[in-house]
Amino acid sequence: MWWGTTIEAPDPHALARFYSELLGWPIGHEEPGTSILPAPEGTSYFVFQQATGYQPPTWPPVEGAQRPMMHLDFQVGDLDSAVADAIGLGATLLDHQPQNNVRVLLGPAGHPFCLCRDDG
Repeated sequence: MWWGTTIEAPDPHALARFYSELLGWPIGHEEPGTSILPAPEGTSYFVFQQATGYQPPTWPPVEGAQRPMMHLDFQVGDLDSAVADAIGLGATLLDHQPQNNVRVLLGPAGHPFCLCRDDG
């Protein structure tokens, strides 16, 4: 059974608060060096964990720099509004955007994530 995804960050509590506000999910648990954000259904979790010597990834990838090893995708109804909300919470919109219906942003710790417009 898949339980969740752990994301390293220099300040796990701040990153958990960012995603809590972005997704509207309450923080379920905090302790020194760790914050846990459960999905509303309670079936999967994001764990934000303290990382010593953290190096944020570079996107798009650059030779010799830390590459993203994964990223999160979130489906949204209104792409422009979702991007504005994410930026208001501390995300950064990147210059390079590979698709018209997707926006790539960096969270406060430098992790890339995508907001994908629901075209269905």
